[in-house]
Amino acid sequence: MNEQKHNITNRIVKTFLESNISLVLILLAIVAGLIALQATPREEEPQIIIPAADIYVNFPGRSAEQVEQVISSRLERYLSQIDGVEYVYSRSMPGLAIVSVRFYVGQDRIGSLVKLKKWLDQNLDKIPPGVTGWVMKPVETDDVPIVTFTFTSPTASVYQLRRVAEEVLDRLQGVPKVGITSIFGGEPRQLLVRPHPERMAGFHMTPLEIKQAIQGANANQQAGSYTRIDEEIKVESGLFVRDKKDLENLIVGVNEFGSTARPIYLRDVADVTDGPGEVATYVRFSHGPAWNKQKDREAAGSPAAVAINAPPEPAFQQPAVTIALAKQKDSNNVTVARDIIAEFEKIKGTVVPSDISVSITRNYGVTANAKVNELVEGLAVGIVVVICLLTIGLGFADSLVVAVAVPCVFGFTLIINYWLGFSINRVTLFALTVSLGLLVDDPIVDVENIRRHFDLRGKATREIVLEAVNEIRPPLIAATIAVIISFLPLFFVTEEMHDYLRPMAVNVPVTMLMSMMISFTVTPWLAFHVMRRRYEKGAVSRPANSGTDHEKDVTKTRIYGVVRPILEPLLRSRLHSYVFLSIVVVAFLGSILLVL
Repeated sequence: MNEQKHNITNRIVKTFLESNISLVLILLAIVAGLIALQATPREEEPQIIIPAADIYVNFPGRSAEQVEQVISSRLERYLSQIDGVEYVYSRSMPGLAIVSVRFYVGQDRIGSLVKLKKWLDQNLDKIPPGVTGWVMKPVETDDVPIVTFTFTSPTASVYQLRRVAEEVLDRLQGVPKVGITSIFGGEPRQLLVRPHPERMAGFHMTPLEIKQAIQGANANQQAGSYTRIDEEIKVESGLFVRDKKDLENLIVGVNEFGSTARPIYLRDVADVTDGPGEVATYVRFSHGPAWNKQKDREAAGSPAAVAINAPPEPAFQQPAVTIALAKQKDSNNVTVARDIIAEFEKIKGTVVPSDISVSITRNYGVTANAKVNELVEGLAVGIVVVICLLTIGLGFADSLVVAVAVPCVFGFTLIINYWLGFSINRVTLFALTVSLGLLVDDPIVDVENIRRHFDLRGKATREIVLEAVNEIRPPLIAATIAVIISFLPLFFVTEEMHDYLRPMAVNVPVTMLMSMMISFTVTPWLAFHVMRRRYEKGAVSRPANSGTDHEKDVTKTRIYGVVRPILEPLLRSRLHSYVFLSIVVVAFLGSILLVL
């Protein structure tokens, strides 16, 4: 022991053993774990970073075939030459091409998008004549909606449904951490101008002149400024079109008859309507077989608002309008979805009429929370089972020491998991479940050796604890490092599985390191305070025939009786040893063949 008194691990153990810092560490680990469990974003699956973007190219007046030949095919060929691009897809339609670019998994998202934008800017000289513009839109995993509401009514029109849905969506956009929003179905409100060919011919007007007049009137720009006393006043010219009346009174031309001239208003050559526009998307809604089944509150299929005159069973595939809300990056599915629905509950009484029903048709917050809670419960059951088995094998006092180490290790692991930016998902919890059987190894070895030394000496002192812990520290550290190394190959998995398995590749080694840290700090201190009472009362005495501190008849133990019949033939016979090693080698090679 004297030779080891300056060993760094020995100094760590001694520092915690001679103070109550370990108690603070236990409380800190539990509090950190609870905070991390609540603060860490919850998801069903780990997010896989795949940089991607859609490029929209306007090519008006061309057919889909011409768009494909002139725009889509060329862009596919050129974009595939960018370093890091894995796939390039395209869709061609009359007057428009949509080219999707996907980079390899694991590529830096910002760097990939900058690289794509830079390439487009460098090749502006290659744009074919007729292209009026292009837009690059990044594609995000978080753009997928986490909550959707569907509006239906037995009496209201789809135009009215859309107006209500737009108002609700406008209110919900103010909820913290809400990302991209969208609306589907219904007839949007539009100011439609329908020119009359006969009237236009009578006034010698063309559709192009009407279009230019509307564009010129629906604009606003700075016309200059002037200074008065100590202030500068800016002058703006032009006024945006606000309603149907503004359009009808818009002057689109002048009709000259000799020496007189009469303005031509838009209402003279066209009909202007303020109301339902052209439908871009259709949504139909009906109750499926699972509608009336028991489900979690606020889960998909739950009514958020029920119309007064709504029938018990709505018509099959009735017209509907759906609004969708996504979350911002690195936000919590559960809390964002809960805040969205809570805000809807506040506003539905003043925004949603009594003849409109609203149903929650998607809620990833509920599903993610349910999956995580299910796995957390499974993990808790696993912890209880492990503690019960330890109680049977070690006894209540010893198992209590090991049991305290489990929440401490998981508490520090979860807070590190949160600090590293991981979410709580099924892979993260699976990694914790896998490591559950590994993390108790270090505390068990500590407790067993401390108990053995206490039994040999017939007393419990801090010096004995230090000697017992220091005795098994080198092999314990080596075993922990071996487990960590065995999980390192997960870091080298490529493509989609790299990001999917990354939580396991990180969390298992972190758990093992935290387990080793707890075995340095908490386990020796707790083992000493839990076990010493037994020896202080004289319940255990040193054997009378013991000549030295380490003398004990191990042949009388149960472990010796079980292990000796197995190991003795292998140790006494070289033939048996070679046969056993050959079986191990063959089994190892056979396991390799299973994956080839």
